[in-house]
Amino acid sequence: MRITITGRNIELTAGIKDAINERLSKLDKYFAPDTDVSVTLSVEKERQKIEVTIPIKGHIIRAEQVSSDMYVSINMVEETIERQLKKYRTKLVDKKQSAASSFKMEYIEADIEEEEETGEIVRTKRIGMKPMYPEDACIEMELTGHDFFVFRNAETDEINVVYKRKGNSYGLIEPEM
Repeated sequence: MRITITGRNIELTAGIKDAINERLSKLDKYFAPDTDVSVTLSVEKERQKIEVTIPIKGHIIRAEQVSSDMYVSINMVEETIERQLKKYRTKLVDKKQSAASSFKMEYIEADIEEEEETGEIVRTKRIGMKPMYPEDACIEMELTGHDFFVFRNAETDEINVVYKRKGNSYGLIEPEM
């Protein structure tokens, strides 16, 4: 793997670079040697954040971790990526897809050791789609305790989604015309 490290508001010391290379080298067993890995470190007040992005054909594997210690964040992000790879292995490595060339054959052909989640739908919920404004949909979302809310926009008469974003803000998803 080729690891590219960039920093925002942080000095990239040899110790941090070594910790990243050492920890992410554990992912070598999954990826082909020519895989590019982009690592971005940033510091905001007490928040030590690491973002890792691994583009493979047709997919992007991405993980982000924040803690008060950069070394803890580095350890957590590697564990997150490994967990994602195990969880979505069959979807990512379908031999008919071109993404299979981004992974090592040992990873593709290895027996699945732990039971994988299948993404099975376990509950269906029907809701009334009364027209409302996005602000009202945000209030409904808060009242239901969910992270998103589907509604019919009173202004456009289209189906929209509001969702919670980091930092106590909201997002609105509208269909393209």
